[in-house]
Amino acid sequence: MASKSRVSILDYFNIVCEGENGKIESNCKACGTRIQAKRTVTSNFVTHLKRKHQAMYDEFVRKKDVKREAMQTCAGPPTGRVIPQSGTGLNKFDYSDPRQSLISEAIAKMIIRDLQPAQIVEYEGFRELLQLLEPRYTPIPCHYIQQQLLPAYVSQVQQAAKQALKGAESCSVTLDTLSVNCGYLGVTCHFINTDCNIRSALLACLPLPGHSNTQQMLSEFDEISESHGISGKVFRVVADSSPSEKRSAFRLPGFHLMGNGEEDEEGEDDSSDEEAVAGGIKEAVSSNENHKSLDHCLGQSRIDCFARLLAQCVKEGVCSSPQISVPLSKAAHLYNYVNATVAPEKLLHVFGSSSTLAGEQESSSTDKYWTAQLKIMRQMVESMDFLEDIVDRNDLVLGNLEKAVLRELVEVLEPFEEASDMVSGDKHVSISLALPCVLGLRKHLAEVTTQQCSGIVMGLSQALERRLAGILEDPLFVTATTLDPQFKLSWSSDTDWHKQVLLEEVGKHTQPLSPLEHHSEAQPSPSKRCKLFSFIKQRPTTQAKTVEQELSTYLHEEPTDEDPLQYWKRKSIDFPLLSQVAKKVFTVPATTTSVDQIFNLVSKTLGPQRCQYMPKNLDTLIYLKANYKILWS
Repeated sequence: MASKSRVSILDYFNIVCEGENGKIESNCKACGTRIQAKRTVTSNFVTHLKRKHQAMYDEFVRKKDVKREAMQTCAGPPTGRVIPQSGTGLNKFDYSDPRQSLISEAIAKMIIRDLQPAQIVEYEGFRELLQLLEPRYTPIPCHYIQQQLLPAYVSQVQQAAKQALKGAESCSVTLDTLSVNCGYLGVTCHFINTDCNIRSALLACLPLPGHSNTQQMLSEFDEISESHGISGKVFRVVADSSPSEKRSAFRLPGFHLMGNGEEDEEGEDDSSDEEAVAGGIKEAVSSNENHKSLDHCLGQSRIDCFARLLAQCVKEGVCSSPQISVPLSKAAHLYNYVNATVAPEKLLHVFGSSSTLAGEQESSSTDKYWTAQLKIMRQMVESMDFLEDIVDRNDLVLGNLEKAVLRELVEVLEPFEEASDMVSGDKHVSISLALPCVLGLRKHLAEVTTQQCSGIVMGLSQALERRLAGILEDPLFVTATTLDPQFKLSWSSDTDWHKQVLLEEVGKHTQPLSPLEHHSEAQPSPSKRCKLFSFIKQRPTTQAKTVEQELSTYLHEEPTDEDPLQYWKRKSIDFPLLSQVAKKVFTVPATTTSVDQIFNLVSKTLGPQRCQYMPKNLDTLIYLKANYKILWS
């Protein structure tokens, strides 16, 4: 029976090596503490959990009997003995063997990272591969992975996330949804750790019922916040006005690329793009109830995802001129033909490398899909003469007017592409970039000269004012941009007004430091050595600066490209009030972070046409994939 208990407890530890006299060295997965014990005695592991991780210990005790029962039904049941393998002269690993544990953990990592169904461990081909690589390995059953191993990893992540959030003064949260099968809700938390580095963790990935609404989602969010102890710490919530509404990727109208992962989905209707402007305005009206519901529950703490607003702006602007789809469609036909008939090595100087053809430039974010297409179209425009020379079909050759249209379109959209790339990706990007992006796009549209795309320029200008102009007067965005040391108020056309906006915002989110705190920072406590150096003139006690004085001093310093969080860590003593607010606003992301990319990966690989291959515990796999670095950094 001891060996069966040992199997359970080892799930909470990473076994490093086996030493002399049967000793095993391992690291606690929760805190990293090194534990030594004999193979036949696991009391050290149990004692460590009981003393340091009570919740994990309680879970271990609760699941101990269930795990034993599950393991009894395994192929090759663990009995604490070395199991002989007939006909080979080899012995199967015991379930407590370090090598056995390492392979099992590697299989779990593969399932999580690749979003594979747990049933893969029972596939004949997979077992043959294991037999070839390590004949002594004893395969673990599917139900053990689903019922024991993955839940144990989830528990470890939850404990680690709660522990990390305890030390965070404030945090921001993003809400995102995945529309596949029944749908899923993802809640991601962003906070600053003690080293002034931004950290993100997916707090939950929950299946949504078929007719879920905003109220149900917010109820789930409240429960998640309460369970993780962040109910009073949330500074801002980044969520779309209609979070439960299914979102589709925006593609340049008519520019449908085939092959290598970029084929059009069946049933896609081009008319949906052509009606985007009307649809966008209709959406703004029809979503008023959702706006009221979100604003009523979240108040001013809710903001829209800037990256998605930017994508909507581009979609409405481009689709305001339906005739643009004609040259785009012709360019796509040319590209598809060249891609299908020309050897990739002949196109290296056009597309850089064969891997960039048709699809591998595609971003994992649906909101950036148009940017991948624009990059391909720019390469085509720059090498159009060469492409047409190697094509033997006159009907695919673009006319001069069509080339001029595509060239102007690339020029018009280039700053939008740059802005989208800047605020999207798998890294945390602060909203301090949003306001400068809007100003830069507005200036670009006012100065760009076009002959063929004037309608698109007008459509983009109108969409920008409708979707993004409010950012220029939003106190949160003004504060974030001003407290970014690379910008300060260099962008402002009315510095006095923006200073006042920032001062009011700082006043809302700071707590004045007491005279005792200032005194303790400025004047060290006396010691026995003070008398020895009494001839040295003592530094006078510094008086506490007002927020106005802090702001004035901060703005007089030269801008710097230093990372904002590291800057405010270094300047926290000089600007204690401003740094309080900076450490809040820089937790707010401009987009919905890495979980959005994982959701889009799931949508692409496990779409409605492939639902039969969807893992039953997809929510658990998404949760562990998003938090992979917490378990295995």
